[in-house]
Amino acid sequence: MPQKTEIETAPEIIEVTPENRSSEHSSAPPPRDPAPATPRRKVSTWAILAIVVVVAVIGVFVWNYLASWESTDDAEVDGHINLISARVAGYVTKVNVDDNQAVEAGAVLVEIDPKDYQVAVDRARAEYDSAIASANAAQNNVPITTANSASQLDSAQANVESSRAGVLAAQGQAAAAEAQLAEAQANDNKAQSDVARYKQLVDKKEISEQQYEQALDAAKATAAGVNAAQASANAAQEQVHQAQSHLLESQASLRAAGTAPQQINVSKAQFSSADASVAQKKAALDQALLNLQYCTIVAPVAGVVSKNVEVGMNVQPGQQLISVVPLDDVWVTANYKETQLKLMRPGQSAEISVDAYGRKYKGHVDSIAGASGARFSLLPPENATGNYVKVVQRVPVKIVLDPGQNKDHLLRPGMSVEPKVKVK
Repeated sequence: MPQKTEIETAPEIIEVTPENRSSEHSSAPPPRDPAPATPRRKVSTWAILAIVVVVAVIGVFVWNYLASWESTDDAEVDGHINLISARVAGYVTKVNVDDNQAVEAGAVLVEIDPKDYQVAVDRARAEYDSAIASANAAQNNVPITTANSASQLDSAQANVESSRAGVLAAQGQAAAAEAQLAEAQANDNKAQSDVARYKQLVDKKEISEQQYEQALDAAKATAAGVNAAQASANAAQEQVHQAQSHLLESQASLRAAGTAPQQINVSKAQFSSADASVAQKKAALDQALLNLQYCTIVAPVAGVVSKNVEVGMNVQPGQQLISVVPLDDVWVTANYKETQLKLMRPGQSAEISVDAYGRKYKGHVDSIAGASGARFSLLPPENATGNYVKVVQRVPVKIVLDPGQNKDHLLRPGMSVEPKVKVK
């Protein structure tokens, strides 16, 4: 009886071996049904199962979450750095900003002594005014030359016509004089013949001496008439020569007046040259005014200033004086591995953790660079060699901040950040 009680309170587990298998069948009591599980054991089993399910569900969510984001620690804040240089040479008279000072667009940063450039402006303006006066005179000369040339041409043509008429008139008078000469010579020949006949008759006493003397006087008169007609003919011929000379002069004047179109063109060309000189002087004046304006250097954008200039420096064109960093326009350049770009697209949302402030900013993917970062380096790698080793490349991805994320302007170009992009 005591042995039975011991078995009920603490059942003994007997290992079955080949040696005691036979004795077990002979001496061991018949097997009994296991005792039913207690309620505590059932609760523990269900708790373990519940924990396993919860852990599995959490693991699935964590896995999906991690697979939905691509992150990198090879990233930094990027932005524009406006390098402001001098555009004219000169002596710096005033620097109106200090390092790390915030300025607005259009604020005067540096002033260069403007006296030399003011003198250049005054000289250029005087030359411009002189060129305008010359151009006005040349312009007024064009219609005057046109009118004078037309008048000279008309007058020359009239003179030619008049000279030609004069030549014809002189030639007519010369012809009349020649006819009168011929008539006088004929009369003289008749008178001389009459004198010769009357001489023979007077010698024979067939006519009176008076008739002979009359014939002799008539012969003398006709001889004088011949001389007079000859002189008139010579004078008429001389008038013909004079009229012809006057015609030649008129024709020469007409040819000179015929150059009126060329003279008009010359006058117009002079006006064009004067007008071009005005444009040239105007350009010189504009350049002088620009140089005077360049003596005042202003901020092209709003931002934070870093200066490399001091009062008293003599600066040269192209010399860097001021750097302005516009904090309103910053973004993140993240160098993702090429294996992380499979699902990355412009427009996907991003979350940026900034090391300096321990805060997160919202943004989105703007664009993906056209080449890997190694291609933009000073010495790009050349993989066409026999000892090529494949290396996962990194491609720059531009991430821009959402509106209102950087109102306090705490982000500075060059800061380290850790962005992650939601790709699913």
